[in-house]
Amino acid sequence: MRTDNSAKKYGNLEKILKGMGKVLIAYSGGVDSTFLLKAASEALGRENVLAVTATSSTYPKRELDEAKRLAEKMGVKHEIIVSEETDIREFVKNPVNRCYYCKRELFSKLREIADRNGIRYVLDASNCDDAKDEFRHGRKAARELGVRSPLKEAEMTKEEIREVSKMMNLETWNKPSFACLASRFPYGQKITRNKLGAVDKAENALRKMGFGQLRVRHHGKIARIEIGKKDFGKAVENAEGISKELKKAGFDYVTMDLQGYRSGSMNEPVKKAGERK
Repeated sequence: MRTDNSAKKYGNLEKILKGMGKVLIAYSGGVDSTFLLKAASEALGRENVLAVTATSSTYPKRELDEAKRLAEKMGVKHEIIVSEETDIREFVKNPVNRCYYCKRELFSKLREIADRNGIRYVLDASNCDDAKDEFRHGRKAARELGVRSPLKEAEMTKEEIREVSKMMNLETWNKPSFACLASRFPYGQKITRNKLGAVDKAENALRKMGFGQLRVRHHGKIARIEIGKKDFGKAVENAEGISKELKKAGFDYVTMDLQGYRSGSMNEPVKKAGERK
């Protein structure tokens, strides 16, 4: 490992996991949960680890397929369940604490599965950086249902998780960050399966064109594209094709955000409103 600090934190993570004996991991196939799954399988043995992935209209099929493939590659037990957020009335209304209702539903189902399998600990892959985000309302649900976050307990940052993932030869070490498709909507705008499908189609089209880290924010009939600033030139060169594909996905107008990609951009208006008070 590149730094002594990362090695020390990984050692702490191993100790935390070994103290649990048997665990169920909320597994999405992303950078953090793949790293946690690998660390747990090595610390506890694959027979003592159960990965559970929840599928829904907010979770793209490409991510589900990736999660299946990676879990199979690691040789861990993997279950797929349905946790459809659009069936939750409070979630559909899309309040600022939307994630609480999603995570409450998910963690409740995971707790039931853990109990059936004689597993005491349910884990998520929240890291130390996530604790700094005031909009992580899902943390409240985790606390209420006793879900533990060993990456956070070991004080591992996203950068350190990527660093150690690379040393462990995990192919997800440089995977672009992904948040559920519901994060593409302004708070207060109703979330529907059709709207989620439009975002999914639009983002898939951009990925096929070679764009990596991106978001397509849904503003009614307007699509607001967020991509890395290094890709601005490429977007301009492919403007006609991009516009065509996103209109096919269901949008009438296609725009590009000149600030570029940034995590949590839908929280910016809420923060500004708070500052004005």
